Amino acid sequence: MELIVSGVQQALKLIITANPDVVDIAMRSIRVSGFATVLATIWGLPIGVAVGLYNFPGKTTVKGLFNALLGIPTVVLGLILYLILAPTGPLGFLGLIYTEAGISLGQAVLITPIIISFSASSVEFIEREIRELALTLGAGDIEASFAVIREASSGIFLALIAAFNRAVAELGIAIIIGGNVFVKGSALNTRVLTTAIQMYTSRGELDMAIALGIILISIVFAVNLFSNLLQRKLVRM
Repeated sequence: MELIVSGVQQALKLIITANPDVVDIAMRSIRVSGFATVLATIWGLPIGVAVGLYNFPGKTTVKGLFNALLGIPTVVLGLILYLILAPTGPLGFLGLIYTEAGISLGQAVLITPIIISFSASSVEFIEREIRELALTLGAGDIEASFAVIREASSGIFLALIAAFNRAVAELGIAIIIGGNVFVKGSALNTRVLTTAIQMYTSRGELDMAIALGIILISIVFAVNLFSNLLQRKLVRM
C-alpha cells in the first residue's frame, strides 16, 4: 500500500510540475492516435455508411467480417504490419517502421472495423423509418439518404470516439511498429503512453508509470465527457 501511495504522490508531482518528458509522451499519444482516427475515418466511414444504407449480395458476410476483426489481437496485427512495413517488406520503401506515421497507420488499420461496424449499425437502426418518412414527404433517394445520415450522426460520432479511445489505449502495434524510441530532444521519438507505461513498470519506475497511467485515463474520460456534452447539444438542436 505504501508503494502505491508513494507512487501516486510522485506521479501527481510529475503532472502538476508539467514534467517535460511526461508532456512530450502525452502529446505524442494524442497526435498519433488523432491522426490514426482521421485516417480510419476517411476510408472507413464511407464504407460503414454505404453498408448501413444499401442492401447488396454478401452484405451479411461483409458485416460479419468487420465484426470479427473487432477482436483481432493487436500483437498479431502489429506483427503482420511489421512484416509489411519492414525494410525488406513489400511496403518497406515507405520508411514507416519506427516512425509516428507508421504507428498512426497501424492504429488506423486496427480501428477501421470499429468505425465501419458501429457506423453501419447506427445507420441501419434508423434507416427504414427515416427513409420512408423522407420519401413520403417528397424527398428523392439521395435526399432521403442524407436525412438518414443526419439522424444517425450521433451514433456515427460515438463510433469515432470509440475508435480514438481504442487507438490511444493500444499497446501491441505501438511497440512493434514504433519501437518505443525515446532520445531527449529528438524529433524521431516514437514513445507513446502505453509503451512508456509498459517500460517504466518493467523497470520499477512506478511514479512515471502511474503518472502516465493517470494521464491516459484522463484523456479517455475527457474525450467521453466531451462526446456526451456534444451529443446532448445535438439532441436539443
